[in-house]
Amino acid sequence: MRIVTGKKWEAFGNDALLFPEYGKTRDELITFVSSLTGNETLVTASLELIDLVTSRFRKGDGNVLLYSETGKALTLKETYELRKYLDFDVRGGFLGENARTSVIFVEGKTDAKFFKAVFKKLFEFRESRKAPGSLRFIERVFERDNFDLLKRESDGHYLAVIPSEGNSGVIRNLGNFLRAMDVFGFAVERLGVVVDVDEDRESALASITGKLSGFQHEKTELGYRVGETEVVPLIIGLPFKDELIDWRKPTVEDLMLHLIALEGLLEKIKPGLKALNESLGRKLKPKEVMYLALSAYGHWGNLEGFYELFVMRSRFRNLKAVLRDAGLMEGLRHLAFAER
Repeated sequence: MRIVTGKKWEAFGNDALLFPEYGKTRDELITFVSSLTGNETLVTASLELIDLVTSRFRKGDGNVLLYSETGKALTLKETYELRKYLDFDVRGGFLGENARTSVIFVEGKTDAKFFKAVFKKLFEFRESRKAPGSLRFIERVFERDNFDLLKRESDGHYLAVIPSEGNSGVIRNLGNFLRAMDVFGFAVERLGVVVDVDEDRESALASITGKLSGFQHEKTELGYRVGETEVVPLIIGLPFKDELIDWRKPTVEDLMLHLIALEGLLEKIKPGLKALNESLGRKLKPKEVMYLALSAYGHWGNLEGFYELFVMRSRFRNLKAVLRDAGLMEGLRHLAFAER
């Protein structure tokens, strides 16, 4: 199965199905896709039809989406994942201003709000609803609040923080995003990859370098260069030890625990921690501690909102101390285009 997108599809017109998807109901699209054998070449500008076809034919290396304007292809499995996890507009043709841009993949939404607040607090970024050309493909996602798009007005630099469903999701999105940049002919200048230390720092870094092995790349001072894009690994590995907390492995909650400790909030909730430990007969997990901190802080929103609010209201010196101790500060500065 081949799907052809882009404005130069006429070259495939002689042996392709030109499906008139406009005006068709979803049931009619499903019926059409069910009739396909897998040997067709399909020209379409319908994302709904592409989603149905990729869902059915995403297995097999011979099933591809061809972007006619560059002549390069993605497998339908890559297309399926780009659509499902990034809502990537695989029709291409991204227009807009050229601007220095970073994209940062993080594990989940709480991680995203933490790092969003860091860039706002330390590097003067603010929310933006206008995307540059290099991020036009995900502009629709921003309207659904699936990721955070930031801009620094002083120099026009953009930054997108995208949650990715765990460590494996971050690595998956890294590979698919690099492939998409090559196929669709666009680039972001810097790409941050934030993962937790699951076993050890070397294993976490190996998951990133393993994905990069499928691309031509070279080592840089802070990461790796793939084409026009520098990939910057950010490994979260700052243990937090406390006799009242059941700590297992480093996550973004540990960064928050260090921060609330420096800000004095942890000491205020210690009596509550002791009482809950005795009542439950066990120590509290870091995320459970964060919910207790949220309540004590008087925040009535969710955990994501609390992370963003607390980081924004914390002292500069305390936030910088946590990030320096975690070994993240230099990489964050680089991704924010704020090198000294």
